Amino acid sequence: MKVLFAVSECVPFIKSGGLADVAGSLPKELKKMGTDVRVMMPKYGTIPDPYKQKMKKKSEFCVTVGWRKQYCGIEEYTYENITFYFIDNEQYFKRDRLYGYDDDGERFAYFNQAVLESLSQLDFYPDIIHCHDWHTGMIPFLLTSKYQGRERYAGIKTVFTIHNLQFQGIMPRSALKDLFDLDDRHFHIDALEFYGNINFMKGALVAANKITTVSPTYMNEIQTEYYGEKLNGLLAARRNDLSGILNGIDEEVYNPVKDPNLVQPYQSSLFQYKKANKVHIQQQFALEVKDVPLITMITRLTKQKGLELVREVFHDIMMENIQMIVLGTGDSEFEHFFREMEYRYGDKFKAYIGFDESLAHQLYAGADLFLMPSKFEPCGLGQLIALKYGTLPIVRETGGLNDTVHSFDEYTWEGNGFSFSNFNAHDMLYTVRRAVRYYNEKAVWSHLTETAIIMNYSWSKSAIKYLQLYENLVSRSEMYVLQ
Repeated sequence: MKVLFAVSECVPFIKSGGLADVAGSLPKELKKMGTDVRVMMPKYGTIPDPYKQKMKKKSEFCVTVGWRKQYCGIEEYTYENITFYFIDNEQYFKRDRLYGYDDDGERFAYFNQAVLESLSQLDFYPDIIHCHDWHTGMIPFLLTSKYQGRERYAGIKTVFTIHNLQFQGIMPRSALKDLFDLDDRHFHIDALEFYGNINFMKGALVAANKITTVSPTYMNEIQTEYYGEKLNGLLAARRNDLSGILNGIDEEVYNPVKDPNLVQPYQSSLFQYKKANKVHIQQQFALEVKDVPLITMITRLTKQKGLELVREVFHDIMMENIQMIVLGTGDSEFEHFFREMEYRYGDKFKAYIGFDESLAHQLYAGADLFLMPSKFEPCGLGQLIALKYGTLPIVRETGGLNDTVHSFDEYTWEGNGFSFSNFNAHDMLYTVRRAVRYYNEKAVWSHLTETAIIMNYSWSKSAIKYLQLYENLVSRSEMYVLQ
């Protein structure tokens, strides 16, 4: 089984969100199961030099982007037993950030076509191309249109994973010809047309052999009008080809037993491990070292993450006997708000506006509670990492949060965190207060944290589901040929 991951970002090379974590960890798990999986991504200028210096040039050629002839280099690097191919074009990718440019449509139209054209340059012919989010959404569509009939591409199947339906790659109608040299036969409701524009993600939803998303609950949510981002009708029509496969975490990276970022890796009792790391965090942030619940948020500061709820009842939260630390960057309105709240409640609240990977690990280990009240959350990795470190999540019951966090039942003592269902600030406040109350019931709290830390949050189960999906696609293809 040969699988090519086409992605716009991947750890450890470059990261802006959870997609990069998935692209870095799922291939490793598939590799353990005997899959020849390789990853293709852009060679961004901000990839750290130690990685770039180890890349070896495989090929050079030109890629047609509409009327343009653009240089394409393929560079190869093997990292942790996975082969990575980097698409090199400095005009498109040697920039200060990954996304957010006026020519993003052209940049990723180039990348989609470079991925397909590169197959004629490599000694690797995939059975399946596994595409991720809108940045690679045109690959399945191009395979069934522009590349249809070309012998080398005839047997390739495609899987497309939706990591976040909100970002779709919507471009003007002119991009059809200007970027892909496709005519108006493809501009209709059953193809790329989307409210007068074209839509990269829709291209994949129309053409991919199988569609997955990153949790079972999110799979159901996106077929509804509220969560469907105007694509719910198409997703519902393709429900027989749609799967919800829960993300995991890389337990080699997020492992409290051997995490080098921690002041005290987990070696003896969980209580001692948490206490040592909590004291370190309190001292680092100039908080009083005392036995009160320490709540953390490690998040993008955007409305999607439920920060409107936090802002609405923040003063009420500060009335509780707690400490709180926020780590993240994002919308200026929330950055400003948290800075202002630190000025007002500096003895118990701190805001780190920015991101620091090592500090994030320390917060996961040192905090008691992890607040994640998302408006929607396809899967979410933060709550899984928090659980792995014995930090109990407080979440809204949406997407992957609903699938992974089960609210504590005081009668059966079942559960691994705390949750609320309505997107309502006072429901969240009630749940925060409930969590704080149980923190002070040490027998309950010890049971909850011990339960959280021993559960399996790795990719092992989900990787099996992906492998089964691949095998079913390939075996059906072989059966079709034999018939």
